[in-house]
Order: sequence, then structure tokens, then C-alpha cells
Amino acid sequence: MKFLISVIDAPANPGTPEEMVEIDNFNDQLRANGQWIFAWGLQGPESATVIDNRSDANLSTGQPFYVGSEHVSGMWIIEVEGEEIAQKLAFQASKACNRKVELRPFH
Repeated sequence: MKFLISVIDAPANPGTPEEMVEIDNFNDQLRANGQWIFAWGLQGPESATVIDNRSDANLSTGQPFYVGSEHVSGMWIIEVEGEEIAQKLAFQASKACNRKVELRPFH
């Protein structure tokens, strides 16, 4: 099963060097266990834009989809045998990056 672990962050919460070390360690653990598919950080929401080209509308908002006090700042895509393992890894991810995370399965 594949899962998305999204990192939930606040704009005024830059990562620390210590957090990056823990994230790298978590990434290494995922790779060693064959659970790693992809991980990456995202630019801040001020860099986002919603694109809508349904019916050739050719619209770009220049704004993120959602404006709020929190945003998604990164993600992991993992592959594991089941939801219980995914939840354990999500707890480890939250601890490693020192932020809340959201766990969501792929179809």
C-alpha cells in the first residue's frame, strides 16, 4: 500500500539544522527498509497558484488554493504492507520534522 505523509507547518516556523538531521535520519531509515518512494519540501504558499483550464478557461489565480495559518510544507510518499505500519511511520515522521503530519492512503 502507498501512503502520502504531508507535513503541516506554519509560515513563521522555519526548519532548524537539528530538525534536518532528524529528517535525514528518518529518510535513511525508510530507504533501508525499502519503504521510501519519494520525499521533498515545498516552497511557501506565497509561491503557489491555482490553475484552471477546464473548458479552455486558461485561468491562473496567482494565489494558493487555501489561505490559512497552516500549510503543507513537504511530503513523503511511502510504500508499506498496511495502514498500521504507515501510522507508525507517520508518528516517526512527525517526531523527526517536529511538526504535525497528515497520513493519507493512495487509491
